[in-house]
Amino acid sequence: MARSQKPKFDASEAITNELIRIIERGVLPWRKPWTAGGSTQPLRHTGEPYQGVNNFLLTMRTMVAGYSSPYWMTMRQANEMDAKIRKGEKSALVVFYGQSRKEAAEASSSSGDETDGEAARAFRFQKSYRVFNADQIEGLPESFHPSPLPETAHPPAKPIPHIQAFFDAIDITTVFTGREAYYIPAVDKVYMPLIELFEDPRSFYGVWAHEMSHATKARHRLNRSFGHARFGNTAYAREEIVAELASCFLGQKLGFTAHTLEMNAAYLDNWLRVLRSDKTAIFQLAADAQRACDWLVEASEKGRADPIAAAA
Repeated sequence: MARSQKPKFDASEAITNELIRIIERGVLPWRKPWTAGGSTQPLRHTGEPYQGVNNFLLTMRTMVAGYSSPYWMTMRQANEMDAKIRKGEKSALVVFYGQSRKEAAEASSSSGDETDGEAARAFRFQKSYRVFNADQIEGLPESFHPSPLPETAHPPAKPIPHIQAFFDAIDITTVFTGREAYYIPAVDKVYMPLIELFEDPRSFYGVWAHEMSHATKARHRLNRSFGHARFGNTAYAREEIVAELASCFLGQKLGFTAHTLEMNAAYLDNWLRVLRSDKTAIFQLAADAQRACDWLVEASEKGRADPIAAAA
C-alpha cells in the first residue's frame, strides 16, 4: 500500500487565508495610525525597510499583535546574535522572489524550446521563509527596541506643509469640489473635497493618496488595467485594492494612513471576493501598489526639482 504523502505547503494559500480571516472581522488593521519604535515601516534586522507585499503583511501583523519593535528576523539571524526565540512564539510568513537561469535553461531544453533570448533563460520563483518580531526574542541588543517617536499634533482642517508640498509637486490635476473623491480617466483628473471638510488633515491626505494612486493607472503613466471596471466587478475590486495598498505605502513615508470616504461592508467585500477567488492576487496587487507608490514619489521629487513646475 502506498503511503499517503503530506500535502505540499502552499505559502500563497496560507498568507491569503490569514488575510481573509483578519478582514472577515470587519477591520483593515493597517489603517490604524502607528509607529513601532520610531519607524513607520517594518524593518529587516539590518535596518532595511521591507517593500511590497512583505511590508504590507508585516505592517498588518505588527498592528494585530501590538508589537512595539519594527524589527523582524529569522531564527538563524537571531541565533547569530546569541539571542533566542521565546518559547511558544509563532513566526510570521513572508516571501522572497528570485530568478534562476539554470532552471530556466533546463526547462527550455526539456520542452524543446531552443529560443536563445533573455526571457527563455530567466525563471522566476517564489520562496517563503519565517520571521519573528524583536519583541518575541530574548537577548537582542537594545537597539532592536528603539523608543517610540512623540506624536505630532496637527491643527484640524489645515494643510500639513511637507505632505501638501509632496502632492502639489505631482503633475496630476486635482480639482477641489463637492463632497466625493474620485478619479476620472477620460479627463485624467482627480476630484477631491476641500481639506476643511475633513476633521483630521491626515484623513484628507489619505483620500488624496488613494485617488492619486488610481491616476497612476493611466496609459501614459503605468498603463495598469485589470479589464473593464465597473462598480462591484472584479476588475474594479482589484484596482481598489491597489489604490488602498499604494496609499498605505505612501502614508508610511509621509505620515498618514490609508483612507477612503466610504468604509463599509461593500468595501470589505471587494477584498474578500478577490482573495477568495485567487490565492496569488495579494502578491500581484501589492507589487502593482508598490510601483504606484514609487511612481508618485518619483513624480513629486521631479516636480520639486523643476523650478518652473515648483513656481507654477
